[in-house]
Amino acid sequence: MPVARTVRGLLCWCAVWALPAMAALGEAAAPAAAGLGDPVDLTFKADVDGSAQNYVQMTPKKFDAGQPCDLLIALHGHGSDRWQYVRADRGECRAARDFAAAHGMIYVSPDYRAKTSWMGPKAEADMVQLIALLRQKHRIRRVFLTGASMGGTSVLIFAALHPDLVAGVSSQNGTANMVEYRGFQDAIAASYGGDKQHKPEEYRKRSPELVPDKFTMPVAFAVGGRDGTVPPDSVRRLAARLETINKKNVLIIDRKDGGHVTSYEDTMKTLEFMLQPAGEDGEKTR
Repeated sequence: MPVARTVRGLLCWCAVWALPAMAALGEAAAPAAAGLGDPVDLTFKADVDGSAQNYVQMTPKKFDAGQPCDLLIALHGHGSDRWQYVRADRGECRAARDFAAAHGMIYVSPDYRAKTSWMGPKAEADMVQLIALLRQKHRIRRVFLTGASMGGTSVLIFAALHPDLVAGVSSQNGTANMVEYRGFQDAIAASYGGDKQHKPEEYRKRSPELVPDKFTMPVAFAVGGRDGTVPPDSVRRLAARLETINKKNVLIIDRKDGGHVTSYEDTMKTLEFMLQPAGEDGEKTR
């Protein structure tokens, strides 16, 4: 069972996902969304290796444990941990908290093998276990995923591997092709158990672009045309393919002059879209 620890008033020092040169900078802390209660730091024992794995949970202030409730899981960026989506003031994080509060959702931000996860096998196993634990603890109705950069990549990977567990996905500034992606290779190799030459199947398995048919849920993307940290081309291709399969389930916000960041407003648009069951007609925002 999860074990709660007292949340201390510390700022979370986390690596910015915006540019490699800024990786040593911290994120400004922001107050929690008005409709969410205080964050609670929790731990579970991972089935895959027996390690202690952490996540932060926030419930709506008017939470009724006896009523069904949706769950939003937010996945942090490279170099950060579970506190990024709880405390950071950047648009992607604030929007996720505000969205969960506005819709009365349980809000969870896990380490998922921080700080260099990229949704490797152990992170994937932890996510499956965590969702099961949360379903045992609460009356979870639907599970939604959001994240940016490494988190935006990881929500796509997890949804493609476990579409039966996910009701909707919001991905900002991620990649959909780990075979093609060239960034953070040492960290990714450590997470995946080897590099592309030694573990080619692992990289293909974790390339959502190669399995577009797995995305049976609404998926919303936000990308920047000038993003040099996680280039947008694979996400653009995946979105285009998904539009041919079911246009109603796809939104892509493609800011041609944008970088490795998504605004609060655009993040909120992706979050609201994924909440729609099968959506209206898909759309593109340029």
